[in-house]
Amino acid sequence: MPQETILSRPRQDMRRISTAFALAVLLTLGAVAVAGEFLSRPAKRSIGAPPPELRAVSVRIPVTPNGFVAGWFAQGNLGAGAVLLLHGVRSDRTQMLGRALALHSAGYSVLLIDLPAHGESTGDRITFGVREGAGVEAALAYLRRELPTDCIGVIGVSLGAASLVLSHPSPAPDAVVLESMYPTISEAVNDRLEMRLGAWGARLAPLLLWQLPLRVGVPEEQLRPVEQLPKLRAPILIASGTNDLHTTWPETERIFAAAANPKELWSVQGATHVDLYAFAPAAYEAKVFGFLSRHLRSGT
Repeated sequence: MPQETILSRPRQDMRRISTAFALAVLLTLGAVAVAGEFLSRPAKRSIGAPPPELRAVSVRIPVTPNGFVAGWFAQGNLGAGAVLLLHGVRSDRTQMLGRALALHSAGYSVLLIDLPAHGESTGDRITFGVREGAGVEAALAYLRRELPTDCIGVIGVSLGAASLVLSHPSPAPDAVVLESMYPTISEAVNDRLEMRLGAWGARLAPLLLWQLPLRVGVPEEQLRPVEQLPKLRAPILIASGTNDLHTTWPETERIFAAAANPKELWSVQGATHVDLYAFAPAAYEAKVFGFLSRHLRSGT
């Protein structure tokens, strides 16, 4: 065999390796870009009329001159308290329907909204709590106008919880329940990548986080609810599943430590990143509804 042919083989092998590596990098970058687009694109869908058993009316609450949040408002017993219900990411108000029905049957007024860029609300991008917070502020103002003498509570799930904290509500609600909230967006991304791709998956997190300002106009520094939580001066109940891998239990304990008093912590044994009300309805009503009753009905 000619010597030059023997010598060319290592070069050919190196070229193949370099080409394969470059292709792998391009495919990875493409996959990350697709993931970033999926995570931030709106989750719009038609909801329709409220279920008859809720006895609610459909509402559109202005947020900006051209934007609104859509929802259902069911008035309860005057003076019994009102509860704003905030769903998780890529969901809508129907996720909170079970809680709404139970609360309304107990006499509370309830307002369920689609967060901005979700359901029937306006919005062109999911921003993981920042612009969604403007919808929360508008919903709280609506409740104060409709029920000026009632105490107001909020139950926020995951994105809904972060949206409340990042909205910096003023005045603060009279009671707040934060379920399965992420501490920082970087930890949320890391946790989800590790779940799906293993330990090395977290190395892709910077590529996803780098897209935030480009896709949604929000820097990572604005998406750290754990740092903003001490400013929320309201009685707080923090709840999460002990087996939740989206927001790990040590992360939830850190969130609890950051909250101002008075505060309570509820560890839902065995629950993952699921609907905690559906997972343990009796325990949920005892813990969460009991908490709301103490703070919203103390004078009734």
